[in-house]
Amino acid sequence: MGLGGISIWQLLIVLAIVIMLFGTKRLRGLGSDLGGAIKGFKKSMQDDDATAGDTGEKGDQDDDKPAQHDDDQRPS
Repeated sequence: MGLGGISIWQLLIVLAIVIMLFGTKRLRGLGSDLGGAIKGFKKSMQDDDATAGDTGEKGDQDDDKPAQHDDDQRPS
C-alpha cells in the first residue's frame, strides 16, 4: 500500500505520463519558478514581521476604515 491506497507503481506510471506530456525541461523550469516564488513569499513575510516588530505594531490592521482595492476606485 502507498499513499491513500495508491501503490508506488501507480505513482511511477503517473510520473512517467507527466514527464512525457510536459518534458523535463518544462518541468524543471516550473519547479524553479515555483521555488523562486516561495522564496520571495518567505522573504516578504520576514520583512513584514521585521517591520511590524520595529514599529511595535502587529501588521496592517486598521479596523476603522475598510480596505480599498484598485477595483474600488473605478472612474464613473
